[in-house]
Amino acid sequence: MDFVAGIDIGAKSTKVVILDANKELRGKIAIKTRPDFTAVAKEALDLALQKAGLKEKELSYIATTGFGRYNVPFRDVQITEITCVARGAAFLFPKTHCVLDIGAQSTRAIRVHDGGKVREFRTNDKCAAGAGGFIERAAKYLEVKVEEVGELSIKADKPETISSVCAVLAESEIINHVSSGGTVENIIRGVHISLASRALALIKRAGLEDEVTFVGGVARQKGMVKALEDTLKRKVNVDAEPEMAGALGAALLALRRLEKIRQNGHEPAMKQEARVA
Repeated sequence: MDFVAGIDIGAKSTKVVILDANKELRGKIAIKTRPDFTAVAKEALDLALQKAGLKEKELSYIATTGFGRYNVPFRDVQITEITCVARGAAFLFPKTHCVLDIGAQSTRAIRVHDGGKVREFRTNDKCAAGAGGFIERAAKYLEVKVEEVGELSIKADKPETISSVCAVLAESEIINHVSSGGTVENIIRGVHISLASRALALIKRAGLEDEVTFVGGVARQKGMVKALEDTLKRKVNVDAEPEMAGALGAALLALRRLEKIRQNGHEPAMKQEARVA
């Protein structure tokens, strides 16, 4: 049986998903991203292979995605994050036609066809105030752990307003709220609402569809999910491990690519070279 791997090298974490030919999950892992992308990709792949009970030589195809996708010499193909996230989200929630991906450094709104093919997409302007990095900076200033902000936000009773589109000015607003006696819970909820408002603007530009799926590491924060649902005025789909959507999509696309190669009577070039060596 064929096995494939999808490797997603993101700004904060590197994720790997291993699938078999039946699209069944065999192994997955997420570890912290380090500057040496090649080494961190190899480490994550080895750990996922251990969970799958497989050796690297048993993989028929490897696809990479994320901003570090070009730095993996043992890949067969690299694929954009937008394509992989869309495919992974649609696999998890087949009826979705709108995907929101919020990571540490970027926010993307993607409108998709059935099956996860990208129709339209929009991304933020790379300012930290429009992505998960802003939440991290706010948490650091408020002296709370990022892992705690989701629950803290849920407890808010009077969210503070964070209106600045610039991260530096938004931090000044946070300082003012603290000075005025604002609670951590209400400030964090204000940050989540601010992100949700920016996300809505992106989604409208990409094309808002009935069923929305929220992926990326920020989707783990319950308060952010609540803020997004309140802003969109609808429930959103969230997987138990939303940060794995990109790696999952890369693995699914690896299977598709492998199938096409086999249909043409060829083997992946990298695997042919490996066998010759």
